Amino acid sequence: MKKALLIIDVQNDYFPNGNCELYKPEEALSTIKRLLKDFRKQNLPVYYVQHVSTTQATFFIPETDGVQIHNDIEPLDTETVIVKHYPNSFYETNLYDELMKNEITDLVVCGMMTHMCIDTTVRAAKDYGYNITLISDGCATKDLEWNEVKIPANTVQSVYMTSLNHKFANVITSTEFLSETV
Repeated sequence: MKKALLIIDVQNDYFPNGNCELYKPEEALSTIKRLLKDFRKQNLPVYYVQHVSTTQATFFIPETDGVQIHNDIEPLDTETVIVKHYPNSFYETNLYDELMKNEITDLVVCGMMTHMCIDTTVRAAKDYGYNITLISDGCATKDLEWNEVKIPANTVQSVYMTSLNHKFANVITSTEFLSETV
């Protein structure tokens, strides 16, 4: 068993004054910083996924500040950054090859947006046979709307965590995860 931290799309556009602000992204970032510190302390691999838009998008536009990984978790030279253009972090990227090269079997996943790239990547990772721990308080989403009904971000988060738990991932809090690594 060899585990790695997978940090998905923690980019400036998701924070205040960004082009696609999420609900309480700073809280998720605080959790991610603690996870990152723990992985670095244990000298365990860290992989970042960075979404770069290739179409007429309103955020993650190439060569803008919004597309950059948040500077509070700036990747080290020894950490891998995977650029993606779709919600699935494995689709048309070298993420799978990088994980295989380093014999990774277990992924600890966190990042943004829960209802899109986190959900899609966790499901794809399960299809590839990875053991996945999803850190619930290390993810952020936003209010959604369907059939003229506003769905609050807290509800969106709960629905996705519930649907991913057990079948696709072991969904736990950072406190639970970090207490296991002590």
